[in-house]
Amino acid sequence: MSVEPIRVSFEFFPPADAAMEATLWQSVQRLAPLAPRFVSVTYGADGSTRDRTHALVKRIQSETALTGAPHLTCVGAPRGEVLDIARRYWDEGIRHIVALRGDAPQGVTKYEPHPDGFAYGADLVAGLRSVADFDISVAAYPEMHPEARSAEDDLENFRRKVDAGATRAITQFFFDTDDYLRFRDRCVAAGIRISIVPGILPITRFPQVTRFAARCGAKIPNWLAERFAGLDDDPDTRRLIAANVAIEQVSRLRRHGVNEFHFYTLNRAELTYAICHALGLRPQTSGA
Repeated sequence: MSVEPIRVSFEFFPPADAAMEATLWQSVQRLAPLAPRFVSVTYGADGSTRDRTHALVKRIQSETALTGAPHLTCVGAPRGEVLDIARRYWDEGIRHIVALRGDAPQGVTKYEPHPDGFAYGADLVAGLRSVADFDISVAAYPEMHPEARSAEDDLENFRRKVDAGATRAITQFFFDTDDYLRFRDRCVAAGIRISIVPGILPITRFPQVTRFAARCGAKIPNWLAERFAGLDDDPDTRRLIAANVAIEQVSRLRRHGVNEFHFYTLNRAELTYAICHALGLRPQTSGA
């Protein structure tokens, strides 16, 4: 019986200064030989990084063989403006968009749709479909979106995005693999057939991960906190533990038939490259 090949994708965020840009570009060049399906570039909660997102995607498209996939959100912009951005991307040869509702800006406790904008992710997906035949990735939440009223409502919202034309889902990061597997089973039972790609977050700094988890509703299992306990001033051991945790996670997912993974790199290549190597991926080109 043939084994399906591993496919990966990587997420980066726009750098804020020259030093961060140099680190980011080193990471892009380090990971590019693994031939990812695409590399996504995040978008500020209120669209604050729009120009930097666009510039980074253009550079990826023009200076590497990679497929750039900008994030695009509904927050803080009217429909016409969002669709104009999409048309501009299409005219520049960008065919893949990660379509997200987006988070409320800092200091705002509750998301409110723009009065003339797309209200939710499903509306944005439908809007993008009206512009061109984009490859559209959307978000999924194995542990439920923190604003959802129930797991059933969250699954129904996900279904609306699929029905609107999403071609793949990328999950929020998680550390309890059973949460992902249960969510995948629920989607199959509900007739949702698109690929649900697990989002993997290699842990570089544990306090940072706990902050991320608190914002997005992801659980930090006790066993994970225990592994990193006492390592605040020991970066070498932290990296070894982080690699081990992520390799255990992707290996178990592989045993359950998962063959595609999306890595939240935090603009660093080392851990992501090591995890991909453990998955069996090897460089396919000489560089970016």
